[in-house]
Amino acid sequence: MLKWRDILNFANHGNPQPSNRVEKTPQQWQSELNEDVYQITRNKGTERPFSGASCSVFEPGKYACACCGNVLFDGDEKFESGSGWPSFTQPAQDNAIAYISDSTHGMQRIEIVCNVCDAHLGHVFPDGPPPSCLRYCVNALSMKKL
Repeated sequence: MLKWRDILNFANHGNPQPSNRVEKTPQQWQSELNEDVYQITRNKGTERPFSGASCSVFEPGKYACACCGNVLFDGDEKFESGSGWPSFTQPAQDNAIAYISDSTHGMQRIEIVCNVCDAHLGHVFPDGPPPSCLRYCVNALSMKKL
């Protein structure tokens, strides 16, 4: 189980090796993704809170990257955070996600991206429920339910 110290270690000293890599040009991504998904995943956009249908759906299943299909989260780790975005306590695998220090918008945060294709997913915070106390705050459009 990942803890906040693990996240900080990844962000500051290097991420786990992904199982594989998917690399495409911006033009290739743009031709494959709809405009909203492209804006969020490739341009680090953010959807409006409470706008994603998957925010209030809690059922078994896997959530994969909307760009490359890499399995990111298990539905059993999903919880209601009240943030307006889908929230999870753990990734499906330790190497599913990469962590990047983010000091934009006058804040210090940890950005989360797909470790296979670098799609922007959202951010992770140390204010989730025990035992991990992690909250992966994810744009609903950056994922697809399997």
